[in-house]
Amino acid sequence: MRAGPKLVLSAWVLAIAPLAWLGMAAAPADAERALPHILLLVADDLGWRDVGYHGSEIETPHIDRIAREGLELDRFYAQPSCSPTRTALMTGKSPLRIGIDRPISKIERTGLPLDETILPQYLTRLGYRALMVGKWHLGHWTPERLPLARGFEHFYGSVTGGIGYWDHNHGGGHDWQRNGVTLREEGYTTHLVAEEATRLVAAHDPDQPLFLYAAFHAPHLPNEAPDAAIARYPNIGDENRRVHAAMVSELDRAIGRVLGAFEARGMLDDTIVFFASDNGGSTPAAAPPTARAVMERLADWFGRPLPIDGVELLAVNVLDGGSDNAPLSKGKGSVAEGGVRVPAAIWWPGQLEGGTDTGFMTASDVLPTLLDAIGAQQSIPDDLDGRSLWPALRDGREIARPDYIVRGVEGLALFRPPWKLVDPDDPKLYDVYEDPGETRDLAGEHPDLAAELAAAAHAWPRGTGALDRSLFQIFWDPDSFGGPEDREPWADAAARRAKPSGP
Repeated sequence: MRAGPKLVLSAWVLAIAPLAWLGMAAAPADAERALPHILLLVADDLGWRDVGYHGSEIETPHIDRIAREGLELDRFYAQPSCSPTRTALMTGKSPLRIGIDRPISKIERTGLPLDETILPQYLTRLGYRALMVGKWHLGHWTPERLPLARGFEHFYGSVTGGIGYWDHNHGGGHDWQRNGVTLREEGYTTHLVAEEATRLVAAHDPDQPLFLYAAFHAPHLPNEAPDAAIARYPNIGDENRRVHAAMVSELDRAIGRVLGAFEARGMLDDTIVFFASDNGGSTPAAAPPTARAVMERLADWFGRPLPIDGVELLAVNVLDGGSDNAPLSKGKGSVAEGGVRVPAAIWWPGQLEGGTDTGFMTASDVLPTLLDAIGAQQSIPDDLDGRSLWPALRDGREIARPDYIVRGVEGLALFRPPWKLVDPDDPKLYDVYEDPGETRDLAGEHPDLAAELAAAAHAWPRGTGALDRSLFQIFWDPDSFGGPEDREPWADAAARRAKPSGP
């Protein structure tokens, strides 16, 4: 924990906030604008030791800069997979409460419930301009579920899960669009997202507060990177790790370009930059040993790709990951520390003292913390599972941390820092502050605490209706990352479904 200078907010903002909440206030136009810009940077499947400041062999100077000049969040926790973390970031609520406890499949008709107010909607009511580039993955079946209907003025990128970096396809459909219109353009996804982001920042009026959500696809599978980027890592012997390193490097360069665009417009010194991965890195070590053994045997027998699409996608996820989550155990998809404790940092030049914060923070805390940081405490709802940690980050105050629950391949895990209970039906209890490797099960030494946390996990509210397809259905029409097209583009399909059917 550490302290920093106090944030001073103008009386004008406090006076106008109630009107802004009602949507009647325009962006502040005074010479000394009170509302800072917000840049939310999200990496996809970035491992704990995939960043330079955690000792990686991968060069990440721009991500390192955010952690070095800002405040490194040493105990930041996401969810084990992408859609649940994005749900938590956008709502401030537990994904389990909402009913999104796994990635949203391409065949789901549903997604993030439409009655949930999300971060860009809160910010636009306060006068922000909300723009998004990158990966949405919170619902795509009809236009009402897409970013333009959820508070964003502009959206560029993809709306389903992992896509091919060169072909921009997902699950047989082309998934690349700008504001609902399918795009057919060449280029590497990470580069294209950075180009769009820099163009938007260059065209933005710095006098209006900007919220830019840049949700990069990298370094999510498939392992694809420019040849020149791969060539920078000749000393990495494992091919998956070498290509993964190149993907992370290209992600870092893209983040540097976005930060440079803010600097070029004179905006960076007045911007809250929040960076995090959406979950731990993908690695074979995260898979259950039996699943890994089966996939390896099938690959030996049949070669890759495997003859059944659903089985090949399992092999991709189990065998192809190149992340490094050491010294944390396992990775993406798991409730182990390597699946949920991720690289993260917050940076506000001149307003937030740098260093390392070792307090427990989660994806559900981001929304209320950002609203508090900009002085919009009155906009923070009472029904969130996360809470604002801004006083702790800014002033080093002691703040009680709410319980946090995640679901992964092992089932549920509940955090009550420093304690973590894994599987309430067969409780295993760890002090992850003292034992981040989760090597000592303390349930036998603290049976009452284990029972209390297990009861809390069992009682946690569980939403229904946000996911409407079974894993069996998904297996037979898998969410492949890239590959040939066999259906209409996802943007076109959504637009078609919005049209009323004729007689």
